[in-house]
Amino acid sequence: MRGILTFDALKKAVKDGSIDTVLTCFPDMQGRLMGKRFHAVNFIESAFKETHCCNYLLATDLEMATPDGYAATSWEKGYGDYVMAPDLTTIRVLPWLEGTAMVLCDILDHHSHEPVPHAPRQILKVQVEKLAAMGYDAMMATELEFFLFAQSYDEIRKAGFRELVPVSGYNEDYHILQTTKEEGVMRPIRNLLFDAGLPIENSKGEAETGQEELNIRYCDALACADHHTIAKHAIKEIAWQHGQAASFLPKWHHDKVGSSSHVHQSLWQDGEPAFYDKHDPLGMSDLMKHYMAGVIAYVPDYTFFLAPYINSYKRFAKGTFAPTKTVWSVDNRTAGFRLCGDGTKGVRVECRIGGSDLNPYLAQAAMLAAGMKGITDKMELAPPTTGDVYVDSKAQNIPRTLRDATTTLRGSSFLREAFGDVVVDHYTRCAEWEQEEFDRIVTDWEIARGFERA
Repeated sequence: MRGILTFDALKKAVKDGSIDTVLTCFPDMQGRLMGKRFHAVNFIESAFKETHCCNYLLATDLEMATPDGYAATSWEKGYGDYVMAPDLTTIRVLPWLEGTAMVLCDILDHHSHEPVPHAPRQILKVQVEKLAAMGYDAMMATELEFFLFAQSYDEIRKAGFRELVPVSGYNEDYHILQTTKEEGVMRPIRNLLFDAGLPIENSKGEAETGQEELNIRYCDALACADHHTIAKHAIKEIAWQHGQAASFLPKWHHDKVGSSSHVHQSLWQDGEPAFYDKHDPLGMSDLMKHYMAGVIAYVPDYTFFLAPYINSYKRFAKGTFAPTKTVWSVDNRTAGFRLCGDGTKGVRVECRIGGSDLNPYLAQAAMLAAGMKGITDKMELAPPTTGDVYVDSKAQNIPRTLRDATTTLRGSSFLREAFGDVVVDHYTRCAEWEQEEFDRIVTDWEIARGFERA
Protein backbone atom coordinates (compact mmCIF):
# COMPACT_ATOMS: atom_id res chain seq x y z
CA MET A 1 0.00 0.00 0.00
CA ARG A 2 1.40 3.39 -0.98
CA GLY A 3 0.57 6.99 -1.72
CA ILE A 4 -2.66 8.92 -1.34
CA LEU A 5 -5.69 6.97 -0.11
CA THR A 6 -9.37 7.64 -0.56
CA PHE A 7 -11.43 7.42 2.59
CA ASP A 8 -12.96 4.18 1.29
CA ALA A 9 -9.49 2.75 0.70
CA LEU A 10 -8.51 3.73 4.24
CA LYS A 11 -11.56 1.99 5.65
CA LYS A 12 -10.64 -1.15 3.71
CA ALA A 13 -7.06 -1.00 4.99
CA VAL A 14 -8.28 -0.60 8.56
CA LYS A 15 -10.61 -3.56 8.14
CA ASP A 16 -7.85 -5.83 6.83
CA GLY A 17 -5.45 -4.68 9.56
CA SER A 18 -2.80 -3.07 7.38
CA ILE A 19 -3.53 0.35 8.95
CA ASP A 20 -4.06 0.61 12.72
CA THR A 21 -3.03 4.23 13.40
CA VAL A 22 -4.10 7.51 11.81
CA LEU A 23 -2.20 10.73 12.51
CA THR A 24 -4.46 13.77 12.40
CA CYS A 25 -2.12 16.72 11.88
CA PHE A 26 -2.05 20.42 11.11
CA PRO A 27 0.82 22.86 10.51
CA ASP A 28 1.37 25.31 13.35
CA MET A 29 2.81 28.83 13.07
CA GLN A 30 6.33 27.40 12.93
CA GLY A 31 5.39 24.94 10.18
CA ARG A 32 5.56 21.88 12.46
CA LEU A 33 3.00 19.08 12.40
CA MET A 34 0.84 19.06 15.52
CA GLY A 35 -2.03 16.69 16.25
CA LYS A 36 -3.08 13.29 17.59
CA ARG A 37 -2.59 9.60 16.93
CA PHE A 38 -5.96 7.89 16.53
CA HIS A 39 -6.69 4.24 16.65
CA ALA A 40 -7.73 3.74 13.07
CA VAL A 41 -11.10 2.23 13.95
CA ASN A 42 -12.06 5.29 15.97
CA PHE A 43 -10.95 7.56 13.14
CA ILE A 44 -13.06 5.90 10.45
CA GLU A 45 -16.07 5.70 12.78
CA SER A 46 -16.14 9.30 14.04
CA ALA A 47 -12.93 11.34 14.10
CA PHE A 48 -12.89 11.61 10.31
CA LYS A 49 -15.53 14.32 10.79
CA GLU A 50 -13.66 16.36 13.40
CA THR A 51 -11.54 16.31 16.51
CA HIS A 52 -10.24 19.04 18.80
CA CYS A 53 -7.07 20.67 20.04
CA CYS A 54 -6.13 23.48 22.43
CA ASN A 55 -6.12 26.87 20.75
CA TYR A 56 -2.75 27.78 22.25
CA LEU A 57 -1.18 25.68 19.48
CA LEU A 58 -1.53 28.66 17.12
CA ALA A 59 -0.18 31.13 19.68
CA THR A 60 3.01 29.53 20.92
CA ASP A 61 6.71 29.35 20.08
CA LEU A 62 9.30 26.65 19.44
CA GLU A 63 9.44 25.94 23.18
CA MET A 64 5.64 25.59 23.41
CA ALA A 65 5.46 28.61 25.69
CA THR A 66 2.26 30.63 26.18
CA PRO A 67 3.27 34.23 25.40
CA ASP A 68 0.97 37.09 26.30
CA GLY A 69 -0.26 39.66 23.82
CA TYR A 70 -2.24 37.46 21.44
CA ALA A 71 -5.80 38.58 20.72
CA ALA A 72 -6.92 35.11 19.61
CA THR A 73 -6.25 33.32 22.89
CA SER A 74 -4.81 33.88 26.34
CA TRP A 75 -4.90 32.82 29.98
CA GLU A 76 -7.69 35.38 30.46
CA LYS A 77 -9.75 33.65 27.78
CA GLY A 78 -9.01 30.25 29.27
CA TYR A 79 -7.27 28.61 26.31
CA GLY A 80 -10.25 26.87 24.77
CA ASP A 81 -10.50 24.49 21.82
CA TYR A 82 -10.18 24.63 18.07
CA VAL A 83 -11.82 22.13 15.76
CA MET A 84 -9.47 20.03 13.65
CA ALA A 85 -11.36 19.18 10.47
CA PRO A 86 -9.64 16.42 8.45
CA ASP A 87 -9.15 17.16 4.76
CA LEU A 88 -9.92 13.68 3.48
CA THR A 89 -8.19 14.40 0.16
CA THR A 90 -4.86 14.37 2.03
CA ILE A 91 -5.01 10.86 3.53
CA ARG A 92 -1.75 9.04 2.81
CA VAL A 93 0.24 6.07 4.01
CA LEU A 94 3.40 6.85 6.00
CA PRO A 95 5.62 3.91 5.04
CA TRP A 96 8.39 4.79 7.50
CA LEU A 97 5.91 4.23 10.37
CA GLU A 98 4.41 0.76 10.61
CA GLY A 99 0.65 0.51 10.06
CA THR A 100 0.26 4.30 9.94
CA ALA A 101 -1.61 6.78 7.78
CA MET A 102 -1.80 10.57 8.03
CA VAL A 103 -4.43 13.16 7.25
CA LEU A 104 -3.95 16.93 7.29
CA CYS A 105 -6.56 19.04 9.03
CA ASP A 106 -7.90 22.54 8.68
CA ILE A 107 -8.46 24.54 11.86
CA LEU A 108 -11.93 25.89 12.61
CA ASP A 109 -13.43 28.04 15.33
CA HIS A 110 -14.96 25.81 17.99
CA HIS A 111 -18.23 27.75 18.12
CA SER A 112 -18.83 29.04 14.58
CA HIS A 113 -16.98 26.31 12.66
CA GLU A 114 -15.54 29.07 10.49
CA PRO A 115 -11.88 28.81 9.42
CA VAL A 116 -9.43 30.34 11.89
CA PRO A 117 -7.92 33.25 9.90
CA HIS A 118 -4.38 33.00 11.29
CA ALA A 119 -4.00 29.25 10.70
CA PRO A 120 -1.16 28.89 8.14
CA ARG A 121 -3.01 26.53 5.82
CA GLN A 122 -6.00 28.88 5.80
CA ILE A 123 -3.83 31.92 5.04
CA LEU A 124 -2.50 30.20 1.93
CA LYS A 125 -5.95 28.93 0.93
CA VAL A 126 -7.32 32.48 0.95
CA GLN A 127 -4.60 33.73 -1.40
CA VAL A 128 -5.05 30.75 -3.71
CA GLU A 129 -8.79 31.49 -3.87
CA LYS A 130 -8.14 35.15 -4.66
CA LEU A 131 -5.80 34.13 -7.45
CA ALA A 132 -8.37 31.68 -8.82
CA ALA A 133 -10.91 34.52 -8.93
CA MET A 134 -8.46 36.34 -11.22
CA GLY A 135 -8.38 33.28 -13.48
CA TYR A 136 -5.00 31.84 -12.50
CA ASP A 137 -3.50 28.89 -10.67
CA ALA A 138 -0.22 29.09 -8.77
CA MET A 139 2.36 26.38 -9.38
CA MET A 140 5.18 26.18 -6.86
CA ALA A 141 8.16 24.10 -5.80
CA THR A 142 10.34 24.40 -2.72
CA GLU A 143 13.87 23.11 -2.19
CA LEU A 144 14.59 21.66 1.24
CA GLU A 145 18.16 22.15 2.48
CA PHE A 146 19.31 20.74 5.79
CA PHE A 147 22.35 19.44 7.65
CA LEU A 148 22.80 15.81 8.57
CA PHE A 149 24.78 15.07 11.73
CA ALA A 150 26.47 11.85 12.83
CA GLN A 151 25.04 12.00 16.34
CA SER A 152 21.44 11.44 17.37
CA TYR A 153 19.15 14.23 18.61
CA ASP A 154 19.41 12.94 22.18
CA GLU A 155 23.22 12.75 22.07
CA ILE A 156 23.43 16.30 20.72
CA ARG A 157 20.99 17.63 23.31
CA LYS A 158 22.76 15.92 26.22
CA ALA A 159 26.07 17.41 25.03
CA GLY A 160 24.58 20.90 25.15
CA PHE A 161 24.46 21.24 21.35
CA ARG A 162 28.27 21.48 21.29
CA GLU A 163 30.87 19.54 19.31
CA LEU A 164 28.42 18.88 16.47
CA VAL A 165 29.78 16.45 13.89
CA PRO A 166 28.37 16.65 10.33
CA VAL A 167 28.23 13.36 8.44
CA SER A 168 30.91 14.54 5.99
CA GLY A 169 34.21 16.34 6.38
CA TYR A 170 34.19 18.45 3.23
CA ASN A 171 32.00 20.46 0.87
CA GLU A 172 29.81 17.86 -0.82
CA ASP A 173 28.07 19.99 -3.44
CA TYR A 174 26.96 17.56 -6.19
CA HIS A 175 29.56 15.10 -4.81
CA ILE A 176 28.59 11.53 -5.68
CA LEU A 177 31.27 9.73 -3.62
CA GLN A 178 30.41 11.56 -0.40
CA THR A 179 26.67 11.31 -0.91
CA THR A 180 27.06 7.56 -1.51
CA LYS A 181 28.29 7.38 2.10
CA GLU A 182 25.01 9.02 3.19
CA GLU A 183 22.65 6.77 1.25
CA GLY A 184 21.83 4.83 4.40
CA VAL A 185 19.64 7.82 5.35
CA MET A 186 19.04 9.66 2.08
CA ARG A 187 17.83 6.64 0.08
CA PRO A 188 15.05 5.85 2.58
CA ILE A 189 14.12 9.54 2.65
CA ARG A 190 13.64 9.61 -1.14
CA ASN A 191 11.91 6.25 -1.46
CA LEU A 192 9.67 6.41 1.58
CA LEU A 193 8.47 9.91 0.78
CA PHE A 194 7.80 8.83 -2.81
CA ASP A 195 5.79 5.89 -1.47
CA ALA A 196 3.87 8.36 0.71
CA GLY A 197 2.67 10.09 -2.46
CA LEU A 198 5.14 12.97 -2.64
CA PRO A 199 6.55 13.56 -6.16
CA ILE A 200 10.20 13.34 -5.12
CA GLU A 201 12.65 14.26 -7.88
CA ASN A 202 16.12 13.93 -6.37
CA SER A 203 18.51 14.59 -3.54
CA LYS A 204 22.03 16.00 -3.76
CA GLY A 205 24.89 17.15 -1.64
CA GLU A 206 24.91 20.88 -0.93
CA ALA A 207 27.77 23.36 -0.61
CA GLU A 208 28.93 22.54 2.91
CA THR A 209 30.03 19.66 5.13
CA GLY A 210 27.06 17.40 5.81
CA GLN A 211 24.60 19.58 3.93
CA GLU A 212 21.82 17.93 1.91
CA GLU A 213 19.12 19.07 -0.48
CA LEU A 214 15.83 17.36 -1.35
CA ASN A 215 13.85 18.47 -4.41
CA ILE A 216 10.14 17.81 -4.91
CA ARG A 217 8.37 18.26 -8.26
CA TYR A 218 6.33 21.44 -8.69
CA CYS A 219 2.57 21.33 -8.17
CA ASP A 220 -0.26 23.59 -7.05
CA ALA A 221 0.62 25.94 -4.20
CA LEU A 222 -1.35 24.23 -1.41
CA ALA A 223 -0.08 20.76 -2.31
CA CYS A 224 3.45 22.17 -2.51
CA ALA A 225 3.22 23.51 1.04
CA ASP A 226 1.72 20.21 2.23
CA HIS A 227 4.54 18.25 0.57
CA HIS A 228 7.20 20.53 2.07
CA THR A 229 5.79 20.20 5.58
CA ILE A 230 5.39 16.42 5.41
CA ALA A 231 8.88 16.00 3.91
CA LYS A 232 10.55 18.16 6.56
CA HIS A 233 8.83 16.17 9.30
CA ALA A 234 9.71 12.84 7.68
CA ILE A 235 13.37 13.76 7.17
CA LYS A 236 13.73 14.32 10.91
CA GLU A 237 11.92 11.09 11.78
CA ILE A 238 13.87 8.96 9.29
CA ALA A 239 17.20 10.46 10.39
CA TRP A 240 16.22 9.71 14.01
CA GLN A 241 15.37 6.12 13.09
CA HIS A 242 18.93 5.76 11.77
CA GLY A 243 20.59 7.26 14.85
CA GLN A 244 21.40 10.56 13.18
CA ALA A 245 20.01 14.09 13.34
CA ALA A 246 18.74 16.35 10.56
CA SER A 247 18.62 20.08 11.30
CA PHE A 248 16.82 22.82 9.41
CA LEU A 249 18.45 25.58 11.46
CA PRO A 250 19.56 28.06 8.77
CA LYS A 251 22.98 28.84 10.28
CA TRP A 252 24.33 26.30 12.78
CA HIS A 253 27.92 27.65 12.75
CA HIS A 254 29.29 31.07 11.85
CA ASP A 255 31.98 29.52 9.65
CA LYS A 256 29.55 27.33 7.73
CA VAL A 257 27.28 28.14 4.79
CA GLY A 258 23.60 28.35 5.78
CA SER A 259 20.59 26.37 4.62
CA SER A 260 17.89 27.92 2.46
CA SER A 261 14.51 27.00 1.10
CA HIS A 262 14.28 28.43 -2.38
CA VAL A 263 10.73 28.85 -3.70
CA HIS A 264 10.05 28.50 -7.44
CA GLN A 265 6.80 30.00 -8.64
CA SER A 266 4.75 30.57 -11.77
CA LEU A 267 1.13 31.22 -12.69
CA TRP A 268 -0.89 29.09 -15.07
CA GLN A 269 -4.17 29.65 -16.89
CA ASP A 270 -6.31 26.89 -18.35
CA GLY A 271 -3.47 24.42 -17.99
CA GLU A 272 -0.90 26.57 -19.77
CA PRO A 273 1.98 28.63 -18.31
CA ALA A 274 0.79 32.23 -18.11
CA PHE A 275 4.31 33.50 -17.42
CA TYR A 276 5.52 32.56 -20.93
CA ASP A 277 5.55 34.83 -23.96
CA LYS A 278 7.46 33.44 -26.95
CA HIS A 279 7.88 36.96 -28.38
CA ASP A 280 9.76 38.28 -25.34
CA PRO A 281 13.58 37.99 -25.39
CA LEU A 282 13.53 36.19 -22.05
CA GLY A 283 10.18 34.50 -22.61
CA MET A 284 8.53 36.64 -19.92
CA SER A 285 4.90 37.66 -20.32
CA ASP A 286 3.68 41.05 -19.12
CA LEU A 287 1.79 39.17 -16.42
CA MET A 288 5.04 37.67 -15.15
CA LYS A 289 6.76 41.06 -15.14
CA HIS A 290 3.96 42.64 -13.10
CA TYR A 291 3.94 39.65 -10.71
CA MET A 292 7.68 39.81 -10.18
CA ALA A 293 7.59 43.57 -9.68
CA GLY A 294 5.14 43.09 -6.82
CA VAL A 295 6.99 40.18 -5.25
CA ILE A 296 10.26 42.14 -5.27
CA ALA A 297 8.84 45.50 -4.20
CA TYR A 298 7.16 44.10 -1.09
CA VAL A 299 10.01 41.88 0.15
CA PRO A 300 10.68 44.12 3.18
CA ASP A 301 7.02 43.78 4.22
CA TYR A 302 7.01 39.98 4.21
CA THR A 303 10.63 39.12 5.07
CA PHE A 304 9.46 37.78 8.45
CA PHE A 305 7.60 35.03 6.61
CA LEU A 306 10.85 34.05 4.86
CA ALA A 307 13.10 34.48 7.90
CA PRO A 308 11.11 34.06 11.15
CA TYR A 309 13.84 33.75 13.81
CA ILE A 310 16.93 35.52 15.12
CA ASN A 311 19.15 32.86 13.58
CA SER A 312 17.50 33.28 10.17
CA TYR A 313 19.33 36.57 9.59
CA LYS A 314 22.78 35.10 10.29
CA ARG A 315 22.48 33.34 6.93
CA PHE A 316 22.42 36.54 4.84
CA ALA A 317 26.14 36.93 4.15
CA LYS A 318 28.27 37.93 1.18
CA GLY A 319 29.83 35.10 -0.79
CA THR A 320 27.69 32.31 0.68
CA PHE A 321 25.06 31.93 -2.07
CA ALA A 322 22.55 33.42 0.37
CA PRO A 323 21.32 36.76 -0.97
CA THR A 324 21.64 40.14 0.70
CA LYS A 325 19.75 42.23 -1.90
CA THR A 326 16.17 42.18 -3.17
CA VAL A 327 16.89 42.62 -6.90
CA TRP A 328 16.41 40.04 -9.66
CA SER A 329 18.82 38.66 -12.22
CA VAL A 330 18.88 36.10 -15.02
CA ASP A 331 20.20 32.76 -13.76
CA ASN A 332 22.43 34.51 -11.21
CA ARG A 333 22.71 32.99 -7.75
CA THR A 334 23.92 36.19 -6.09
CA ALA A 335 20.50 37.89 -6.45
CA GLY A 336 17.51 37.61 -4.17
CA PHE A 337 15.38 36.53 -7.13
CA ARG A 338 16.64 34.41 -10.02
CA LEU A 339 14.92 34.03 -13.39
CA CYS A 340 15.01 30.35 -14.29
CA GLY A 341 14.15 28.69 -17.61
CA ASP A 342 14.36 31.94 -19.57
CA GLY A 343 13.16 31.62 -23.15
CA THR A 344 11.18 28.43 -22.46
CA LYS A 345 7.71 27.49 -21.30
CA GLY A 346 9.33 26.58 -17.99
CA VAL A 347 10.19 30.22 -17.27
CA ARG A 348 9.69 30.97 -13.59
CA VAL A 349 11.02 33.06 -10.74
CA GLU A 350 12.98 31.57 -7.86
CA CYS A 351 12.97 33.43 -4.56
CA ARG A 352 16.32 32.70 -2.88
CA ILE A 353 15.73 34.72 0.29
CA GLY A 354 13.84 32.20 2.41
CA GLY A 355 15.74 30.06 4.91
CA SER A 356 15.30 26.38 5.71
CA ASP A 357 13.26 27.41 8.76
CA LEU A 358 10.44 29.11 6.86
CA ASN A 359 6.82 28.01 7.13
CA PRO A 360 5.93 27.22 3.48
CA TYR A 361 2.25 28.15 3.85
CA LEU A 362 3.08 31.63 5.11
CA ALA A 363 5.96 32.23 2.71
CA GLN A 364 3.97 31.18 -0.35
CA ALA A 365 0.90 33.11 0.74
CA ALA A 366 2.91 36.31 1.19
CA MET A 367 4.57 36.01 -2.21
CA LEU A 368 1.27 35.25 -3.94
CA ALA A 369 -0.29 38.29 -2.29
CA ALA A 370 2.62 40.49 -3.40
CA GLY A 371 2.50 39.08 -6.92
CA MET A 372 -1.23 39.69 -7.21
CA LYS A 373 -0.69 43.24 -5.98
CA GLY A 374 1.87 43.71 -8.74
CA ILE A 375 -0.59 42.41 -11.33
CA THR A 376 -3.51 44.49 -10.08
CA ASP A 377 -1.44 47.67 -9.93
CA LYS A 378 0.40 46.85 -13.20
CA MET A 379 3.70 47.46 -11.45
CA GLU A 380 6.73 47.91 -13.68
CA LEU A 381 9.61 45.46 -13.33
CA ALA A 382 13.05 47.06 -13.19
CA PRO A 383 15.71 45.71 -15.58
CA PRO A 384 17.66 42.68 -14.34
CA THR A 385 20.83 43.19 -12.36
CA THR A 386 24.04 41.64 -13.66
CA GLY A 387 27.35 40.66 -12.11
CA ASP A 388 28.07 40.26 -8.40
CA VAL A 389 24.92 41.56 -6.72
CA TYR A 390 26.62 41.44 -3.31
CA VAL A 391 28.63 44.55 -4.22
CA ASP A 392 25.76 46.43 -5.90
CA SER A 393 25.44 49.51 -3.69
CA LYS A 394 22.28 50.66 -5.49
CA ALA A 395 20.31 47.50 -4.79
CA GLN A 396 17.93 47.44 -1.82
CA ASN A 397 19.06 45.39 1.15
CA ILE A 398 16.99 42.62 2.68
CA PRO A 399 16.04 43.57 6.27
CA ARG A 400 19.15 42.57 8.22
CA THR A 401 17.61 41.60 11.55
CA LEU A 402 14.41 40.15 12.95
CA ARG A 403 13.83 43.51 14.65
CA ASP A 404 13.89 45.27 11.26
CA ALA A 405 11.61 42.67 9.69
CA THR A 406 9.14 42.99 12.57
CA THR A 407 8.95 46.73 12.03
CA THR A 408 8.18 46.36 8.33
CA LEU A 409 5.62 43.62 9.04
CA ARG A 410 3.83 45.69 11.66
CA GLY A 411 3.60 48.73 9.40
CA SER A 412 2.73 46.96 6.14
CA SER A 413 -0.46 48.39 4.66
CA PHE A 414 -0.06 45.94 1.79
CA LEU A 415 -0.15 42.88 4.06
CA ARG A 416 -2.96 44.32 6.15
CA GLU A 417 -4.99 44.66 2.96
CA ALA A 418 -4.06 41.17 1.74
CA PHE A 419 -4.19 39.18 5.02
CA GLY A 420 -6.26 41.41 7.30
CA ASP A 421 -5.32 43.16 10.53
CA VAL A 422 -6.10 40.09 12.64
CA VAL A 423 -3.49 37.98 10.81
CA VAL A 424 -0.81 40.68 10.63
CA ASP A 425 -1.21 41.58 14.31
CA HIS A 426 -1.05 37.90 15.26
CA TYR A 427 2.23 37.26 13.44
CA THR A 428 3.68 40.59 14.52
CA ARG A 429 3.21 39.40 18.09
CA CYS A 430 4.91 36.13 17.13
CA ALA A 431 7.91 38.08 15.81
CA GLU A 432 8.01 40.37 18.85
CA TRP A 433 8.04 37.40 21.21
CA GLU A 434 11.03 35.82 19.43
CA GLN A 435 12.96 39.06 19.85
CA GLU A 436 11.91 39.46 23.50
CA GLU A 437 13.02 35.92 24.33
CA PHE A 438 16.41 36.45 22.68
CA ASP A 439 16.96 39.85 24.27
CA ARG A 440 16.70 38.44 27.80
CA ILE A 441 19.29 35.67 27.22
CA VAL A 442 23.01 36.00 28.02
CA THR A 443 24.89 34.17 25.25
CA ASP A 444 28.10 32.15 25.43
CA TRP A 445 29.70 34.67 23.05
CA GLU A 446 29.09 37.54 25.48
CA ILE A 447 30.57 35.64 28.39
CA ALA A 448 33.66 34.46 26.51
CA ARG A 449 34.29 37.91 25.08
CA GLY A 450 33.80 39.96 28.22
CA PHE A 451 34.18 37.76 31.30
CA GLU A 452 37.80 38.78 31.91
CA ARG A 453 38.41 41.62 29.51
CA ALA A 454 35.36 43.81 29.94
